[in-house]
Order: sequence, then C-alpha cells, then structure tokens
Amino acid sequence: MNQNQDLIQLEKRLLEKEERLEREKEALEKEKQELSRKKDEYSTKLQKVSGLTSEEAKKELLRETEEKEAQTIARLIKEKEEEAKRIASKKAQDILVDSMRHGALDYIAEYTVSTVKIESEEIKGRIIGKEGRNIRAFEQATGVDVDLDEEGIIRLSCFDSVRRETAKRALEKLLKDTRIQPFRIEEIVSQTKKEIDKVMFEEGEKIAHTAGVFNLPVELMSILGRFKFRTSYGQNLVVHTLEETKIGIHIASEVGADANIVRLGCLFHDIGKVVEGEGSHVKLGVDLLKRFNMPEKIINCVAEHHEDKPFSSIESVIVSIADSISGARPGARYEDVEGYTKRLKDMEEIAKKYEGVDDAYAFEAGRELRVIINPGRLDDAETLITANKIREEVSRSLAVPGEVKVTAIREFRAVSSETSI
Repeated sequence: MNQNQDLIQLEKRLLEKEERLEREKEALEKEKQELSRKKDEYSTKLQKVSGLTSEEAKKELLRETEEKEAQTIARLIKEKEEEAKRIASKKAQDILVDSMRHGALDYIAEYTVSTVKIESEEIKGRIIGKEGRNIRAFEQATGVDVDLDEEGIIRLSCFDSVRRETAKRALEKLLKDTRIQPFRIEEIVSQTKKEIDKVMFEEGEKIAHTAGVFNLPVELMSILGRFKFRTSYGQNLVVHTLEETKIGIHIASEVGADANIVRLGCLFHDIGKVVEGEGSHVKLGVDLLKRFNMPEKIINCVAEHHEDKPFSSIESVIVSIADSISGARPGARYEDVEGYTKRLKDMEEIAKKYEGVDDAYAFEAGRELRVIINPGRLDDAETLITANKIREEVSRSLAVPGEVKVTAIREFRAVSSETSI
C-alpha cells in the first residue's frame, strides 16, 4: 500500500515539474521574440542615423579595422620580404660560388703560337734549306710564320688555329723525314690538311665525353672538334664550353632543374660560331641542331642564351647564367684578341677578292700580307699593280697600326715526268 502511494506522489511531482518547465519555455520564447524585435528596432534606428545598411556597416567596420592595422601588416610584410631576400641572396651566392669552383679546368689553350721541340740545332738548317727555300715553301703552303730564333724549339705563329695545327703536324712529320725539299713539303702539308677532319672528330669526341655526353652523330662530333681551333674574345671555346657545362650542371642540381637538358644546352650553345653561313651564331646553332632533330628544350637553350627571345624554361635561364659566369670572370676574355683576329681575317679577305689571287696570308700581327698569285692569270706588271691596290685598300679600310707590307708571290713551275719500262 505504501509503495502505491509513493508512486502516486512521484507522478504528481513529475507533472508539476513538467508544467513549470513548459511555463518557463513559453516565457523564454517571449523574451527571445522581444529581444529580436528590439534588435531590429535598434538596427533600423542605427541605419536611419548612419544612413548605412547592415552590409555596408560590416564593410565600414572592416575598412576601419584594416586602416588601423595597415601599418602593422605592412611592417610584417616588409620584414618577411627582407628576410626572404637575405636568405635567397646568401643561398644564390653559395650556389654560384660552389658552381664556379666546380667549373675549374686544367685545360691549357694555345692562342696564337704553337711550338715544336727539336733534338739539335742542325735540324733547323734542314728546315731552312738552301738559301731559305724550304722555310719559304713551308710558310707559303701552311700560311704560318716560322720562328727559329729560340734554341731547342721551332715556333709557329698564326692567328688561325687550324692553320697552326696543320703546320705543327706537318712539321713533325717532316722532322722524321730526311727528304725535306719544297715538293715534299707541299705533299706533306696537303696530306695533313686532309687528315684534319679526323683530328676534328677526335677533339669533338674528347670534348663531348669530358662534358658527359655520348653517342652523338659523327658529323656533330666533328663540328664540336672545331672548338679547339676557335676562340671567343681570346677565350678558347673548349675551355669556355667545358667550364660553362660544369657550372650549369651544378646549378641545375642545386635548384632541381633537368641537368641533362642543361648539359646539352651548355655544350651546344656556341656551336654556331664554328658553322659557316649567314646570320648570328645563335641562328646558325639553332638551324644546325634542328637539322639533327635535337629536342626542342635543348634548341631553346641555344636560342635564348643571349636573351634574343624570352626564356621558356628554367634550364634556358641556367645556361644563360653559366655562359655569363664563364665569360665574365676576370681573365677569361680579352676583347683585343677578338678584334685582332677579325682584322687579320679581313686583310686576307680583301686580298682574295682581287682577280688572279689564289690565296693570302697575314703575318707579323698584320704588318705583312703575303699574296699568292696565279702566274697564268697575272704577269709581273699586273702582279705589282695588284699588290699596290691591295695595300691601299687594306690601309684605307682597316685600322692597321703602321705600314702594311704586301708581298705578292708569283711563281711559275714546269714539271715533267717520264716513266721508264
């Protein structure tokens, strides 16, 4: 009985509590509605006073906050920018210095002089020949100047490295041959000129392998081999190319670029300088690489390394930077050497355009120009007149220091041979 009464009492209390909660909920709802009504009233009054809508008020508040914090934000941004520049500048310096260290070469380039060692001074007499006929024939056939003044060596001087290399190899062959005479000299020089293609290929292969490039076409290897015999502002192209390639590869590895693209871009960037044709070395190089179906990214590196067109990739930028580092470092280049070489080539070209001139060679740093005359086309009087015309045009057209001596060589030969049975 007592248990039933307890349950009745509990139910009664629960009902009373539920009624109380319902009344409180209704009161809260009324209060909420009242607050919402008052909020709308205040918002309406505020808009009337300020003339702004709710959205406009938000924007105004944000604007005021931005103005208050603008100086702080600007200061923080500037501090971060300066910090980033300091870090980037230091990192860039580290990369470039380290890359230049990796680009150091032990290659020694010849510029205008080659030397041949001799065992005894008696050999010089054989080289000179009777009344100097052998040495004259050698200089005429090779286009180089022979200096015998220094003991133990013979110096071969010429601005054209290919001529000088041909002369050096020909002289080394003659020193092993007891038959040193004008006809034999001409024969040896002619053979050596034909062998120069093989030399070009060997040098090109050496350059490519040193740069870490293999399996290039034979013709392209031979063209690369011409780098040994070409300078740019006094800097040998082999030195410049290998130095630039090492620098470029190191930069590429540091910044995460494609090292193989950079490697080939650096190797071929100046190849147009050893290609015959019209246009800049950039255009000639691009045309050559297209002929060999090189990838577009490599061709772009060559086309853009002097910023003739906008950079198309990070690899092109790296090739250009590496080129600038190699060429601009102290002692790398001498503009006077480039001008000197061009002046001598121009002297020879002026002479070659005259009727009856078979060939021409500049000697003595441009102070002497030797012109080979075809005896069947010009007689003695015409030879003299042509020599004077060449001298006058050279003096007028080129800024050659001092007097230019033009030596015209007109030699008639008759050769008769008989075969006995």
